Amino acid sequence: MSIDLNQPVFLERRSYRQRRMMDAVRLLPVIGLLLWLLPTLWSVSDDGGVEPVKMSQAIIYVFGVWVCLILSGGLLWRYLVAGGEMPAPLDADATSEPE
Repeated sequence: MSIDLNQPVFLERRSYRQRRMMDAVRLLPVIGLLLWLLPTLWSVSDDGGVEPVKMSQAIIYVFGVWVCLILSGGLLWRYLVAGGEMPAPLDADATSEPE
């Protein structure tokens, strides 16, 4: 069996979008971790004329990121569920009962 390299690879739109959404779901914790580590880079000293970040602002930022992660996870989940059913297994005919 030979593979024609000139033929474009066809990916069904629904499965392609579902895979990209699953990639986004998998990437969400990494993005959240990076956003949560961002306050560690904020200036806390008064040296050099830089105004320090107040603790209340940092806590609001952390909880804001947390809420955004929850909302984006819920939206991605809703999009995946509404996207349609999972594709049937390849051997679906073998598992069905003969009539």
